[in-house]
Amino acid sequence: MAKKDNTSPKKGESSSFERLIEIGIALSAEQDTDRLMETILLEAKDLSNADGGTLYLKTEDNKLKFEIMRTDSLKIAMGGTTGKEITFPPVPLYNAETGEENKANVASSSALTGKSINIPDAYDSKEFDFTGTKKFDEGTGYRSKSFLTVPMTNSKDDIIGVLQLLNAQDRETGEVIPFSGEIQPLIEALASQAAVALDNKQLLDAQKLLLDSFIKLIASAIDAKSPYTGGHCQRVPELTLMLARAAVEAKDGPFADFTLNEDDWYELTIAALLHDCGKVTTPEYVVDKATKLETIYDRIHEIRTRFEVVKREAEIGCLKAIIDGGDAEKLRAELDERLAKLDDDYAFIAESNIGGEFMAPERIERVEEIANIKWTRTLDDRIGIAHEEKKRKDRTPAPKLPVVENMLANREYHIIYREEDKVAAQDESFGFKFDVPELKFNLGEIYNLSIARGTLTAEERFKINDHIVQTIVMLEQLPFPDHLKRVPEYAGGHHEKMDGTGYPKKLNKDDMSIPARIMAIADIFEALTAADRPYKLPKTLSASIKIMSFMKKDAHIDGDLFELFLRSGVYKEYADNALNKDQIDEVDINEYLKDDE
Repeated sequence: MAKKDNTSPKKGESSSFERLIEIGIALSAEQDTDRLMETILLEAKDLSNADGGTLYLKTEDNKLKFEIMRTDSLKIAMGGTTGKEITFPPVPLYNAETGEENKANVASSSALTGKSINIPDAYDSKEFDFTGTKKFDEGTGYRSKSFLTVPMTNSKDDIIGVLQLLNAQDRETGEVIPFSGEIQPLIEALASQAAVALDNKQLLDAQKLLLDSFIKLIASAIDAKSPYTGGHCQRVPELTLMLARAAVEAKDGPFADFTLNEDDWYELTIAALLHDCGKVTTPEYVVDKATKLETIYDRIHEIRTRFEVVKREAEIGCLKAIIDGGDAEKLRAELDERLAKLDDDYAFIAESNIGGEFMAPERIERVEEIANIKWTRTLDDRIGIAHEEKKRKDRTPAPKLPVVENMLANREYHIIYREEDKVAAQDESFGFKFDVPELKFNLGEIYNLSIARGTLTAEERFKINDHIVQTIVMLEQLPFPDHLKRVPEYAGGHHEKMDGTGYPKKLNKDDMSIPARIMAIADIFEALTAADRPYKLPKTLSASIKIMSFMKKDAHIDGDLFELFLRSGVYKEYADNALNKDQIDEVDINEYLKDDE
């Protein structure tokens, strides 16, 4: 009569094969690597009724690293979700000096041969070195006896680890017995299932790591592209997650029911990192435009040179008149007056170029008057220039030299027309509601110097704002899995306003999710307090909060979130971590928490 297998499941329990199927389903569903490895070992111990076990993973440098250890009778639980580090050194598969295979160790031998090793009693084994095991037993009073060591082979027939079980026990008496020939195939099947599940999880983790690294690379590249936005794509995610955490932790109020699971947090993080990815399409000279006449370079230098030419022409004219017998004293007085006027006119143009003062109608009129000052050009301005500029100049016939020209002009070659019939911002399928300028760019000198506020023309302002359109278009084209489907919506809403006057879709509060509204506040607060923008001084904490309070009153930001931002202390926590010390001043949040009158 065949000997009864007392390591098998008890009578009345699910059959071994049914149990294997259940375990396989559980393994495939587990998302946490530590819990997955722990489940593998615990289920193998349960199937075989083993007292202990170890799970090793193969490293890139050909070693077996201890990942999970369990010995029930000694109450040993290390690795995995326990948080207790396994201090044993990894088992080398090859001798470091000779390169020979390490077949003296049972775990490394199983990994090298790809075969299971079933040892009834380690103390009787002549093939493997159990010196370390015996030393462990001496120190603990334990008796390591039966071993079942099974290689874990993935779908590509690569050994990715080893599952080792220790001291099978009779289910009725508790006596330590060898691992039976009936249980070994079940453990091998489990190890095979486990290897595939673990390999798949490792592949997914590697893909996720690659995706995360690529996204962070894009964010860093955008920040590096312009010193005006350095660090912005790194700080906005930090602030977004801080405010989102405050919303999740709210016990009452409008966010009491707001919650995020693990996938939601990841989705929001990805969206925050990519919220400005469309800026890769924005020309650097537009993003960095510090003066009205600046393009790739500041064209004020051209204007200054023309003034110099006019002054020389005035001096030459004066000298010629004196040589011809004119009244020298009178002519020199007139010249001095003329030169002083030119100096004053240039100073005005230079001041207007900075864009720091509002261009009232009378200032624009003076620009137009100065534009009519004449100077003489004697050289061909269509040679030695870029092909695209030459094409623009050739739209009009070249004048005969020498030619008298105005000091400032809006010329045909200053106009850059759109080459495409329809821009992305006009694509109704995305829901964009954007006013698109007729021209791509207008480099006209009078046109640019007449900009009422700041340094950007309507065309350049659109190009900068268009980054959010490009962000949405780029992200919508990516095949995001279901748990990341809302990345475009979260990333694309940070310039919308609660009253529907934002862009690019003119959404209002009801059209936007809470994460999208959170990101809008994070983006604004970071921009106000940023200390790495060469074109502006960083605002203090109190000044930034005050500006945002006005935005709340004007329904530009979510009022509930702004109050949470203050009440939760997120504004202060972020300030302590990200702002310069001289920016952090006292803020009386009660001033901004009162009901609007």
